[in-house]
Amino acid sequence: MKKILFLHGFYASGQCVPALAFRECFDGRAKVLTPDLPMHPKEAICFIREMIDHEQPDLLIGNSCGSFYGQMIAPLVGIPALLGNPHFQMTAFLKQRIGEHQYKSPRKDGHQKFVIDETLINEFAELEAIQFDNCNPVYNDRIWGLFGEQDTLAHFEPLFLEHYNQSYHFPGGHTPTAEEVRNWYVPLAEKLLLARNESHTH
Repeated sequence: MKKILFLHGFYASGQCVPALAFRECFDGRAKVLTPDLPMHPKEAICFIREMIDHEQPDLLIGNSCGSFYGQMIAPLVGIPALLGNPHFQMTAFLKQRIGEHQYKSPRKDGHQKFVIDETLINEFAELEAIQFDNCNPVYNDRIWGLFGEQDTLAHFEPLFLEHYNQSYHFPGGHTPTAEEVRNWYVPLAEKLLLARNESHTH
């Protein structure tokens, strides 16, 4: 059975609405892994890399901060990716939100509170500076962007298109609803999986 690794956004968890919707939509057809990602970006990237080594997924799907990670990792590990509303400037996002926060969906470890501070912002800044260093022309058509027309948080389609060719729109906001996942994300994910199959059989 095919495997998909879903990377959630910054305030979310592996139990967020899009994660649950993907698991439901692919039930019986693909195994969708939706882990809780570490809050600190370097830890998150190590965690994702280890998970990919262990699980060998066929496709990465990200949302927001998860798409930021997905974009950096996909060309390195040679897996196609569908990046929903990628947030390529997490530092700007976090600077306006310094202080204590709560995750918006339950996390497995039960820790629902977290703090945004300068250390975290600096960690994201280091990665932001090198985020497109792994870009590879081979992946121009294997990493797809999906952008919500009502997204008020991330406006990075122009930056995405400086590096990649395939960009799509859906009529939603920053975090897709279960229905938007079904109607927009899943058909694109299926296409990417199909394309990967064909490239493997040639």
